Amino acid sequence: MATVTIHTAKTQLSRLIEQVEAGEEVIIARRNKPVARLIAVGSGKRRFGALRGKIKIGKAFHGPLPESELKHWE
Repeated sequence: MATVTIHTAKTQLSRLIEQVEAGEEVIIARRNKPVARLIAVGSGKRRFGALRGKIKIGKAFHGPLPESELKHWE
């Protein structure tokens, strides 16, 4: 993942787009603070089963919500 300044992004946009098309992600920063992310169209799509084996959902997930939580949904 490359990080570039706004000035570099403006002057090197074609090169950055080529990098993104190749699968990279480019972060655009202003004064060393990230402000934007350049990614390929469609690369943000979710893949079913992408987290299989990486997370576990406890039994409490399927239980009833506590009253303190339920009042926020009314």
